[in-house]
Parts: sequence; C-alpha cells; structure tokens
Amino acid sequence: MKTQKIYLEHANMTVNNLDQSIHFFQSAFPDFIIRGGGDSDGRKWIHLGNDTTYIAINEAVEEIHNEKNYSTSGFNHIGFVVEDLAEISEQLLAAGYKRSYPKQVEEFRIRDYFFDADGNEFEFVQYLSEDIKERNFYNA
Repeated sequence: MKTQKIYLEHANMTVNNLDQSIHFFQSAFPDFIIRGGGDSDGRKWIHLGNDTTYIAINEAVEEIHNEKNYSTSGFNHIGFVVEDLAEISEQLLAAGYKRSYPKQVEEFRIRDYFFDADGNEFEFVQYLSEDIKERNFYNA
C-alpha cells in the first residue's frame, strides 16, 4: 500500500457571531484572510485562512450554546502547529481571549489552549524538536 501525504485542509464550524470568530482567528493568525464566503439559505458563511489551510465558519441561524465536556461525544478542540507560540499567545491575550487550560511546557513542545467567544477550544503547539520521535514522545 502506498503511503500518502496527508494534512488537514480545513475544519468546518458553526458559531453564534461570524465577526467575533473572524476576530479570534485573525488575532492568532494575522495572515488569515477571507478566501470566500456568501449566504446560503439565510446563513452567512466564510472560508478564513491562507493559501493552504482554512477554517470554514458558518453563522448559526439560531443561537447555539455548547457545553464543553471531555466526557461526552463531539470535538473537544482543534490544534494548530505554530512557529512562535509566545507571539500567538500574546496576541490572543491582548485581544481579550482567555486560556482554557494552563500553558504546558514540556521537553519537546509547548502547548497553550484558548477559548473563542463561543467557548470553542483551540490548542496551539510549538515543537522544540525536528525529530519525529521526540515530537511524538508522551510521558504516560
């Protein structure tokens, strides 16, 4: 069987306020632009990202309330690999976003977690090694 190169092109989510969601992602990733968007049956949507990755964001027609709980089904968070975690964390904190979990400094990676305005959780990870075995090392 041939090994394929695989990467996540996009995630698709629904939020209560499209503008607040755009603000969150552009606070973390200032290079993210609106690649496209429109209105589908009264529901606004956009694709926000860069040349290779994006977030498809739909605005809810009716306000939604998510209860985040790692013990029930559903997505818990989406993770992004970043080059400079300190910069992204500073940008999110300056924009008023809160950590959802204390920053984790480990031997081969640093991770920081933030909530957006809807309570969706996002992980940002900076790897401190190019060695795949070290990147995937877990102290179980």
